[in-house]
Amino acid sequence: MDLVQCAPDRPAALHGARKLDPAFDRPRRQQEGLSGAVVPRERGESLGPLFDAFPALLERRATDQERAQFERYADLLLLWNRTHNLTGLRTTASIGKGLFLDSLLFRSMLPRGPGLRMVDIGAGAGIPGIPLRIVDPSIVLTLVESKRKPVSFLLSLVRELDLGDVGVCHGRAEDVTTQYPDLVGQFDIALSRAAGNLPRLLPAAMRYLRTGGVFIASGPPSGGKPPSPGMQWRRVNYKTLGISRLFTFAEKPS
Repeated sequence: MDLVQCAPDRPAALHGARKLDPAFDRPRRQQEGLSGAVVPRERGESLGPLFDAFPALLERRATDQERAQFERYADLLLLWNRTHNLTGLRTTASIGKGLFLDSLLFRSMLPRGPGLRMVDIGAGAGIPGIPLRIVDPSIVLTLVESKRKPVSFLLSLVRELDLGDVGVCHGRAEDVTTQYPDLVGQFDIALSRAAGNLPRLLPAAMRYLRTGGVFIASGPPSGGKPPSPGMQWRRVNYKTLGISRLFTFAEKPS
């Protein structure tokens, strides 16, 4: 296992990092003009529907900085997707709706207050953690991802969006806390959008949480019922957006 920049409150710290193969960072170098690549945004594509949903989701309008960060995020994801296959979504509009807006649905489940310490397990292309961090810069975010290509993308994304306090950890969720026990019990929130096997993921997620911290996963677990007595379902409804979503929720007991 190899961890990179796995210290959100100490952005300069590198825990056991080893230099990534330059080939994995090629899309970023293309973006900077080293090979003449351009971002493949389709004509007429925009994130307008995402920003139009802000009043319903956040009770405010998107700021200029948020607009710029989300647009840059979409551009980078489209560019990296050419070689890394990070998502099956291939247009700006589908990314805005299927990834960014979907991520912001988690926000209604989060405790209120600034400075939440959050870990996104199986972060992939940064979903849902990065969109949540964009709309709330006070969040102290750590991204955990087991596959190397998404990790390379996440490191580039953090640089490009100037999110210097976001940590990126390369490894399986259970291995990260074993190798770096200082992460155990340090987080208020653990998130997972592609939850997979919840009975296996839940114990690993709980290791990251402080007492009273919560684990939130999108969608009900497979099998149609919560996998443990401590888990429950909660539904989020946004009638004006025509959205209804079910989340799995669990609190770490004392």
